[in-house]
Amino acid sequence: MSDNPSFVLRAVEDVVYEDRPIPDIFDDEVLVEVKKTGICGSDVHYLTHGRIADFVVEKPMVLGHESSGIVSKVGKKVKNVKVGDRVAMEPGATCRVCEDCKRGKYELCPDIVFAATPPYDGTLARYYRIPSDLAYKLPDNLTLEDGAMMEPLSVAIHSVANIAGLRSNQNVVVFGAGPVGLLCMAVAKALGASRVIAVDIVKERLDFAKSYAATETYVPPPFQAGESRIQYSQRNAQQMRDQLGIEDRGPKAIDLVVDASGAEVSIQTGILIARTGGTYVQVGMGTPEVTIPITLLLIKEITFKGSFRYGPGDYALAIALAAQGKIDLKPLITHRFAFNEAIEAFKTTKAGKSADGKGVIKAVISGPDVSPNDF
Repeated sequence: MSDNPSFVLRAVEDVVYEDRPIPDIFDDEVLVEVKKTGICGSDVHYLTHGRIADFVVEKPMVLGHESSGIVSKVGKKVKNVKVGDRVAMEPGATCRVCEDCKRGKYELCPDIVFAATPPYDGTLARYYRIPSDLAYKLPDNLTLEDGAMMEPLSVAIHSVANIAGLRSNQNVVVFGAGPVGLLCMAVAKALGASRVIAVDIVKERLDFAKSYAATETYVPPPFQAGESRIQYSQRNAQQMRDQLGIEDRGPKAIDLVVDASGAEVSIQTGILIARTGGTYVQVGMGTPEVTIPITLLLIKEITFKGSFRYGPGDYALAIALAAQGKIDLKPLITHRFAFNEAIEAFKTTKAGKSADGKGVIKAVISGPDVSPNDF
């Protein structure tokens, strides 16, 4: 055993610190000393439920995958980074030879080794090894915290820029004002969207969204007695049209709907308000099965797409937009914790607020022996 303290999930609500071996690297890999790691909802879900869909925690697993750090060691074939470089870490290593990898959709690789997705260990440790091309050197004007935020930002880049192909002057609605939803709004704004409408049931989240990237906000109404979900969604969509001046065609129509909530009524409402010939992208994971207005989807010729993680070019664009000042990641980091406070960090994220009542957007855990105040 070597000096590689790691935050390990053993079973539901059972986490411990363990000293793991320092990973050996291959010629095309780098060893990164992890400095900052953001907590993702998937990390919390594994902690509280032990699984996400078919990914089941069956053996102890190191948590974490939103990370940045400093290159500690490089393989002899590595040319893009050197020891001492500050890097953002893309946490999914793919096979590179399957059909999906070769057609530029490596996020769909069936053999992907993704950090903190069973059975693979994550990045909440002192050291993590990664293929060198998945270690992206950070510009001098970006912090290591910014580097950790490149992972969720790349999820938003993939949804809005890659999958949706958003163009400037288009109108966008984003359901869900959590971290990914907020970043989808920020990407839409950075790419020149004309309207960016944030939808959420929590007013405080919408207040933040309006101050951050949204041009407008919308709070859905409560359910009425005896109302089915689709009846509610139809009423909700009509209320959105009336309050926000949304039309089905023309300059007031919604070109792109992004759902970052996973809620069935949000999905239904999104299809209802998308313009004829518009685009809908699902990035939020919620209930595995939902009912959608399929006939409307057909007659409006809506392009309905799923968005999963990130693919070629997404990390590079994320870093570029942040480095150019088009997206400011700093306001999203609301809570900071030392490595030995990881349990408290997860509890706070799960609760949605800290003991002082401050709401959580993104909590960041520093690496071993790294101060939370060292950004």
